[in-house]
Amino acid sequence: MIFEKLKTHVETIVSNAENSTNEKLLNICELLEKHIEYYNWVGFYFRNGNKEELLLGPYVGAPTDHTVIPFGKGICGQVAVSNENFVVPDVTAQDNYIACSIAVKAEIVVPIFVNNENVGQIDIDSNTSNPFNKDDEHFLEFVSKKVSEII
Repeated sequence: MIFEKLKTHVETIVSNAENSTNEKLLNICELLEKHIEYYNWVGFYFRNGNKEELLLGPYVGAPTDHTVIPFGKGICGQVAVSNENFVVPDVTAQDNYIACSIAVKAEIVVPIFVNNENVGQIDIDSNTSNPFNKDDEHFLEFVSKKVSEII
């Protein structure tokens, strides 16, 4: 399975002592977007200090205007409040969805925890309807855990 092979690459990226944290995060984004065909936008959002908002971190994919997302707004903002994975098979069915591109059909967001505190999340947009399953969730939970070790 592609996810098992990618886990090794993620571990290699996070253990590279020569790269900064942002370089490592960008490398993870590039890896996932390149090797998983339905991952069309891959990025990280992180809590902005004590403010109840998320700031866009490294990402790959189409440019986005959504560089700051208030808690509770959109899928990412909802994950910042719920502390749970959020899989959206069809973004048009979501009332509280922030459209980044008309091409996006589905989204998955998985929180990143440091010392049991939600500090950010990995966000994946797909131009394919309903592409995500439990394997994606488990893989992205692995990625989130590895990211939590470097931030």
